[in-house]
Amino acid sequence: MTMLDIVLAVLGTIILITGLFYTFNISKNTKYQTNGYDTEVNPKVQDHPYTRNPIFLTYIIAGVLIIGYIIFRALTSQW
Repeated sequence: MTMLDIVLAVLGTIILITGLFYTFNISKNTKYQTNGYDTEVNPKVQDHPYTRNPIFLTYIIAGVLIIGYIIFRALTSQW
């Protein structure tokens, strides 16, 4: 394994662990809601529904990292 592979593996692990803790924190908040309705959406999120959505951000960041890795491998491979 090269150094880049190790760095990407560590970065991916950190992202997965952070996402796991974030999901647990959200699930704790939902069990304390007494009514059957959702809470109001933050006005900042209403103004920018796509850029404030963590799912879209995850796909964008993962896509950029994958494309960057493909470009890196294409430039450093020897034909």
